[in-house]
Amino acid sequence: MVVIEKVLSKEQVSAYRQQLAQCPWGDGRQTAMGMAASVKQNHQADAQDANVQQLANQLLARIGDTPKIVSAALPHKIFPPCFNRYSETEEYGYHVDAAIMRIPHTSEVIRSDVSMTVFLSEPEEYDGGELVISTEFGQQQIKLPAGYAVVYPSSSLHKVTAVTRGQRVAAITWMQSMVADTNLRQTLYQLDQSIQKLINANKTDRAELDNLHNVYHNLIRQFTQL
Repeated sequence: MVVIEKVLSKEQVSAYRQQLAQCPWGDGRQTAMGMAASVKQNHQADAQDANVQQLANQLLARIGDTPKIVSAALPHKIFPPCFNRYSETEEYGYHVDAAIMRIPHTSEVIRSDVSMTVFLSEPEEYDGGELVISTEFGQQQIKLPAGYAVVYPSSSLHKVTAVTRGQRVAAITWMQSMVADTNLRQTLYQLDQSIQKLINANKTDRAELDNLHNVYHNLIRQFTQL
């Protein structure tokens, strides 16, 4: 589970919110699969709307331009981002994301390895609405500033608690990683982040950095599944 700061700027968040307010929304249960539909109570922006598709494409571009997301997820395929809204009393009970997802209007499918939520509402705008992820260390509650994101294994049991005041707006997407194993992906992320810190510190010999880069990329070559 990795928190990504400022995927979207405050100005970008404001623009997203303004455009989403003008878009058509529908019952979120229509997009849920299997048992998840019985515990899903929210609204989702119409993915067929041209403005919604444009926002989704803009967010896809931001994902590709955010090194920490690429490092954490090592994405091979990305599901078109969706936008959801929780008003008062709405929630999404415990569920696990579908393992296989079909890209809308295509024959292409992805395996969901990594889930990502991008928060589009400030924490003070609403009460409740925490993203709760079950981990081996217990339940982790996440409520981040607008523009921040969290990535976590799609295999995790998770929920969104009921909103009791205000409105929670967010974007969600799923990624098929080039490295399917969660633990290995985490190790590669930690290695890459350590390399980046050494580079930024500008105190490590270039030859040592080259050796670390060599190890990192050769591990990816060894374990990548395309």
